[in-house]
Order: sequence, then C-alpha cells, then structure tokens
Amino acid sequence: MSELKTRQFRPLYYLMGDESYYIDKISDWIADNVLQPEERDFNQTILFGSDVNAAQIVDAAKRYPMMAERQVVIVKEAQLIKNTEALEKYFKSPMPSTVLVMCHKNGSVDGRKQGYVKAIREAGVLFESKKLKEKELPGFIQSYLKAREASIDAKSTQMIADAIGTDLSRLTGEMDKLLLALPENNRRVTPEVVEEQIGVSKDYNPFELRDAIVNRNILKANQIIKYFDENPKAGGLYALLPLVFNYFQNLMVAYYCPQKNNPDALAQWLDMKNSWYVKDYLTGMQNYTGMKVMQIISKIREIDAKSKGLDNPNTPSGELMRELIFFIFH
Repeated sequence: MSELKTRQFRPLYYLMGDESYYIDKISDWIADNVLQPEERDFNQTILFGSDVNAAQIVDAAKRYPMMAERQVVIVKEAQLIKNTEALEKYFKSPMPSTVLVMCHKNGSVDGRKQGYVKAIREAGVLFESKKLKEKELPGFIQSYLKAREASIDAKSTQMIADAIGTDLSRLTGEMDKLLLALPENNRRVTPEVVEEQIGVSKDYNPFELRDAIVNRNILKANQIIKYFDENPKAGGLYALLPLVFNYFQNLMVAYYCPQKNNPDALAQWLDMKNSWYVKDYLTGMQNYTGMKVMQIISKIREIDAKSKGLDNPNTPSGELMRELIFFIFH
C-alpha cells in the first residue's frame, strides 16, 4: 500500500489467501486511485473468473490504454480459472501500460505450479492474505481504531473480539459503526458504547466469564452462565467453550515458561503483543495448579463431545456448561 500510494505501480498484483478483507482493500484502492475518474470508462475493466478464461484475460491485459498513461484490469474470482497456461505466458512478458490485478480468494496458488508462481513473482507482487489468529485480534482492533484517532480499553477490545471473531470484513464494519457513534469531543470506545452499538452486554459476555474463571469468582461465573442459558441469541455453549479452552490451553503453556513470573518474558513465551493480558495467566497460575489445568482441558473436551451428541442423548447445553463450571471451581 505504501508503494501504491507513491504511485509506483507494478504490471501485476496477484492477491490470494483465505482472508478476503486485505484482498478487497488492495484491489479497491487500485480501482479507485490508479486512474482519474474521466479515464475509467475506457481504461478500467472488471472481469470475473466464472465468466472468462485465461485467454480472454490476456486479451484484455494486452490492450493499449485510450487517452491515458495506463489501463487497469481487475479479475475477481481468479481461483475459478482452470487452465492458466496463457496467463503464465503473459506474466513472463506483461504489458508495462497495464495494471493487472488477480483476486484469488479462499485459497492460494497451487504450489506445484512452480513456473506459474515464479512468473508472478518476477512480473509484480504475489501477496498472501492470511486469516488473523484469535490472539491477534486485540492488536488489530486497537490499531484500526488508533489509525482513526480513537482509543479503546482492554475490556472493550476483548468484548468486540469475542463477539465478532476473525471475520475482518464484519469486524471492521462493526468498528466503523462504533466510530460513527462516538462524539467528536470523546473518541474513546468503552464497554457501554460496545454494549449499545454492537449489542454485547458489558456485564454478561464471554470476556466477563473468562475474568470470573481467572479470578475464581464462582457467583459471577454462574450468573453469566444463567444469563447465556436464558438468552440464546447472546451466545451459547458453542461460543463459550472455545474461549474457555483457549485460556486453559495457554495457561498450560505458561507453566512451561522458564521465567513464568516475569510478565515480559511470559508475554514473549505466549507470543502476546500486548502484555496487559499476561496478568490473567499470572493470576491463573496462582489459582490453578498445573495438574488441575490438565484435568480442566480434558473436561472441556468431554463437554465438547457431549454437546455434539456423543454419549449424551438429551442433556441441554446450559446444563453442560454448568457442569463444566462446577468442575473448574471444585
């Protein structure tokens, strides 16, 4: 993006990967900024892999621009193109006056096509858009808001991450909604703002359940479980189990840290960019022994299997979650 914004354009951008957000971000920027509005009618072409073949894409890319310095050809659904021989030949000698953008979503170029991959790299940019991991979401949320001159506290960050997940298109859409709701004189996202705009309870949410488990707050944990059982739309067992599992999985890893009482060393050991979250693992190691953590992980797996009907003909999900919470605390 830095290179594009200085108007250093390559003849080929091959954008691939499982995360469509970055692919759309780059291709949309090229569509909106490479050509002037008056140049686009004759020099900007949008094609779809479901409608064209490789030869038709090459024909479009080989055209000369009309009354403009360059033309832009964007191919969406490029993963649907079967025979790529004509494209590989074109990549080896691309038109310098064409900016060709290939949008290959839900996967990557077949690694066995080494000549094809090599031709792409030599012609321009091969960009892989990877899905963010759950642990990377807080950093993404904070950076996204900071770039738009807004701030957010840790609790609000985790509330959003837990409620939305790793779908970046939906996540950024929800954050844009939050930004619109913020007054000009107070650009800070709080739990109250998240609750109002996204519909996540600031008192009864996965983040608060996690906090209750970390601090062994039995009453609070059971109140939250009761709330989720009575409000299925707020999230249920399938939303809560991964959160609880991830915490105890990381807590088990924390026990193996050579300097487990050092917050910075533990953050690096757990591959956490924000050391604020490390305090939950320091507290967890005080409240749960390593043996208990192993037993809890085993119990989570058992509850997960039961929730999917294995050795469980009719126990409701709320009862299963209460069983897990009881096991964790006792």
